[in-house]
Amino acid sequence: MPAEPGRDCPLCPRLVAFRGENRARYPDFRNAPVPSFGDPAARLLIVGLAPGLQGANRTGRPFTGDWAGDLLYETLLAFGFARGVYDERPDDGLELVDCLVTNAVRCVPPQNRPTPAEMATCRPFLAATIAGMPRLRAILVLGRVAHDSALRALALRPSVAPFAHGAATPLAARGGPALTLHASYHCSRYNTNTGVLTPAMFQAVFRALRAELDAARP
Repeated sequence: MPAEPGRDCPLCPRLVAFRGENRARYPDFRNAPVPSFGDPAARLLIVGLAPGLQGANRTGRPFTGDWAGDLLYETLLAFGFARGVYDERPDDGLELVDCLVTNAVRCVPPQNRPTPAEMATCRPFLAATIAGMPRLRAILVLGRVAHDSALRALALRPSVAPFAHGAATPLAARGGPALTLHASYHCSRYNTNTGVLTPAMFQAVFRALRAELDAARP
């Protein structure tokens, strides 16, 4: 199974129909599955939910062009997981450092809500992404839905690591080096506007990630 779906991936009929509508309505947008961004040799994988209509679906890069990306990339830069300048464009020159960013569902869904069937259909791409990261040590999931999908992509039940903001759970089901699942509320505008997630809360998650990965360096 490839880690990235093709531009005209046919697997989810509702998303295919929505893609066609958006290609007619927004011909300058990407309007296709959004590929992962970063280095497959990285030790950190960040898993979001799905591309935003005016964000990644427009720009073609995860979390690029919307509020969630502002907070995510600002935080990645602050903790040394990125270098350069984030300017909400895929050609802004931003580079990720020891980090790969992806989504559990690669196509934009209506109302930003993929169905359980769409999550399951797209999950093999997430599983292939994880399998293609030989140095992976930590996965950060943004939100409960991404949390459950990432665990299922690892052939684990979500109950082995109940979702809670700031939780860090060692996972024992993978062969090879230890892997820790870190969890955060999603960095969406809704969550930040309502105080569900503050920048300080988000930074605390990355502080723990940074400390863990630094401690693990040979």
